[in-house]
Amino acid sequence: MKSDLPKVLHKLGGKPMVEYVVNTAKEIGAERILLVVGHRWEQAKDALKHLELEFVVQKEQLGTGHAVLQTKELLSNFQGDVLILSGDVPLLRSGTLKTLLDEHRKKRASATVLTAILDDPAGYGRIVRDETGLVQEIVEEKDADADQKRIREINTGTFCFDRASLFSALEKVTNDNEQGEYYLTDTLKLLQEGKSPVCGVVVADPKETLGINSQEELKEMERLLLGRGFDQTTAAP
Repeated sequence: MKSDLPKVLHKLGGKPMVEYVVNTAKEIGAERILLVVGHRWEQAKDALKHLELEFVVQKEQLGTGHAVLQTKELLSNFQGDVLILSGDVPLLRSGTLKTLLDEHRKKRASATVLTAILDDPAGYGRIVRDETGLVQEIVEEKDADADQKRIREINTGTFCFDRASLFSALEKVTNDNEQGEYYLTDTLKLLQEGKSPVCGVVVADPKETLGINSQEELKEMERLLLGRGFDQTTAAP
């Protein structure tokens, strides 16, 4: 973002972009909301104190899997499903998350990933399914072979997990990849190999899953937000 401000604190429609994500989680009845913070975490904690969150500090940025693993202790006695959302994806609708949760529970899945079909999937992790339609794995762009790069179904970074399955798989994830990071996405292959069903739900409108990684994308998101007719000061997607 070319800024010292933590990305999720950049303003969108007059409030931090992560506030939209938190409000959407509240809309679907989340019992607890944990926010994993790293860069300038004290600043994030102060700016977001009005949202009644539980803050988890990721002292080293070792990947998405490592970030989620930091919540293990806090969730050790939690018995529900764990929904994992990205703080820089503010347009995701509560209805989409309800569909994801419903499918996850209907199929009794160990994990369910929200996916999108793109004309140009370059740069995104690809969804590899088996002949029955279950998700076999997610292959990151840098680790994908030529055939996998032709897949148009991509990972949006939004997941629902059975809590026990999530942390059991995370303990087995390694950083043997091009980035040298612990990928959350690697848990899906581990679960599938353990004969635990992993499902995928395709989002109706891929624009909901757009993330923000630059000032230019922040401006584009502002345009999309206005186009959807939201009250910028109070409404959440």
